[in-house]
Amino acid sequence: MSVQTSRSSPEFVTIVVPVRNEEVLLPRALAALAVAIDALAVLPQPDRPAVSVLLVLDQCTDLSARVAALWPDFDRVEIEAGAVGVARRFGVQRALRRLEAVSASGVAASAVGDGQAERIWIASTDADSAVPPNWLITQLAFARNGVDLVLGTVQPDDELAAHELVHWESLHRIGEGHPHVHGANLGVRADRYLAAGEFAPVDRDEDRLLVAALRELGVAEARTALIPVLTSGRRVGRAPAGFAEYLREHINPDWADTEAVH
Repeated sequence: MSVQTSRSSPEFVTIVVPVRNEEVLLPRALAALAVAIDALAVLPQPDRPAVSVLLVLDQCTDLSARVAALWPDFDRVEIEAGAVGVARRFGVQRALRRLEAVSASGVAASAVGDGQAERIWIASTDADSAVPPNWLITQLAFARNGVDLVLGTVQPDDELAAHELVHWESLHRIGEGHPHVHGANLGVRADRYLAAGEFAPVDRDEDRLLVAALRELGVAEARTALIPVLTSGRRVGRAPAGFAEYLREHINPDWADTEAVH
């Protein structure tokens, strides 16, 4: 891992979470985010960034919006895209515009050229997932040491049977330098994110496409197992070619090949 030690420490963190009919799992996700944000209180004031959370409610037909409203400190917006890549991209754009509008120091979402956007860290997770308490602290530690991209791991929850979880673990190399890319556990510096073309407006693989573009730029990355995110082990997901489909194809082929919920 090459490191650019001249990179500044992030002063702002924006967390974007796409939400698609997640009324059951959303409380777990938001409670975990609140804990991870509160954990930043241990940082000395010069290293403690301002944090904002934006929930992008995409074509929700359940009670997800009502659940999200129970966390008034988290911003929320409703869209009708029906595509996770669009939701992530829209959410980041909106969050950066808000920083541009309200930041006393004038951080602009388009200020890649003058170096201002490098002061913003974008953290990505999912509404069916629960980040660990050290999620932000660890990402920011990497960022302070010149890292532009942090890729974490995921761990299926107990919706997987014990033998299925054993199979999962046998197929996954989980450790420092792991090969995995998950939108549920990703952090990136804003200027590099923008230079890479942002999340693609697609309904699948937006995380892998972004990471591929970032690697083309030669960014400094950390692939770490220090911040495992608990994610749903369900068989039917909310996006095509998502994690649920991976589990159906690789962990238990006997599961019914049910289409993703739309």
